Amino acid sequence: MSTCNLNIKLFSDGADLDGIKAMAENDWIHGFTTNPTLMRKAGVVDYKTFACDVLEIVPDRPVSFEVFADDFDEMKHQALEIASWGKNVFVKIPVMNTQKQFSGPLIRELSKSGVQLNITAVMTLEQVSDIVACLEEDIPAIISVFAGRIADTGVDPIPIMKEAIVAMQKKPKAELLWASPRELLNIVQANDIGCHIITATNDILKKLSLLGKDHLEYSLETVQMFYRDALSAGFTIPDAEQRKSA
Repeated sequence: MSTCNLNIKLFSDGADLDGIKAMAENDWIHGFTTNPTLMRKAGVVDYKTFACDVLEIVPDRPVSFEVFADDFDEMKHQALEIASWGKNVFVKIPVMNTQKQFSGPLIRELSKSGVQLNITAVMTLEQVSDIVACLEEDIPAIISVFAGRIADTGVDPIPIMKEAIVAMQKKPKAELLWASPRELLNIVQANDIGCHIITATNDILKKLSLLGKDHLEYSLETVQMFYRDALSAGFTIPDAEQRKSA
């Protein structure tokens, strides 16, 4: 298997401009996502300047930027401003605020206004269904289900993702995004169930060259690595005579 055999759209997730530039050079990267946590870790201090820099690098593929307000009126203000930055911008709206209030009315209003949305931090099928009910049929949207975080709780996310795909068929312009993957296998899993998009960090995306790699050859390379590193480290184990004299 290779990237050519994948039907799923691969998005790059991060906030490092150099990493974004590197991934943008690959035509098999179909879009980009980020969030305030990633931006903070990357040392971003000016939100709009960073976003404009990203859009200069990526003018022709979807890019998602997230609101960071907790009040829905302020979320709306931020969403409209972010949407104005480019035609390829998707505005990330959290499925709820910190008070556990569903963002549905805001999602409905923004979608009706023509704003392309990426509803984020979704983890239940009920949330997916509620979001779908708020979306306009003719406006593109993304629903980001955090399959990786679901898996972190010891629950298999695949049945949930499969049912989410079915629930979203009512809105053909809406796409399901597998968020927070933990390993390359998740890309294969998401592809095999018909998920529309998966977003992954560059560390995971760089492993795509391993798809279809021969396991016996990989075993040999691993043994060679252990041997090479042991020699480089200068490791020794005393023989029996040395142990007696010691």
